[in-house]
Amino acid sequence: MSIQEILNLFQSGKATAKSHIKNLIEMAAIDGNFDQVEYDLLKKIASQNGISESQLKGIRSNPGEVKFELPKDNKEKFRQFYDLVHMMSIDNAIHPEEMKLCDLFAIKFGYPKQKTKELIETIRSNIKYGQGHEETYKRTIQLTL
Repeated sequence: MSIQEILNLFQSGKATAKSHIKNLIEMAAIDGNFDQVEYDLLKKIASQNGISESQLKGIRSNPGEVKFELPKDNKEKFRQFYDLVHMMSIDNAIHPEEMKLCDLFAIKFGYPKQKTKELIETIRSNIKYGQGHEETYKRTIQLTL
C-alpha cells in the first residue's frame, strides 16, 4: 500500500469520525435540551474516535461544514448507530423527535425499515444492561441484514 493510499484511508476515517460526531450532536440537540450528561458522552465518543475537544467544539459550532459520511464497514456502521441510540437514551427521557431522528439514521445506515424499531429497542435494552456495541452487534446481527 502506498503512502497516498494510507493517507486517503486516514482522511476518510477522520471524515467518517467527524460525520459521526456531527450526527451525535444533532441527536443530543434535537429535543432542545443539550445537557451535561449528553456532552460528557459526546466527549468520550469523540476521544475514542480521535477527535480532540477543540475539534469537537469546532464541529459543534459549524456543523454545516461536516458532510454526512456513511461508514463502509458494517461493524463500524453498527457501532456508530449504537452510539446514536446511546445518545438518545443517555438522559432517560426520549423525546419523539429523537426517536424520529434515530429511525431516520437507521434507514440512512441501510437497516431495513420494518426492523428499525426492534433494532433500536434491542440496542437500548443492551445499553441498559451494560452491553457494549460488540456484544450488542452479535445479538442483533439478524436485525441488521
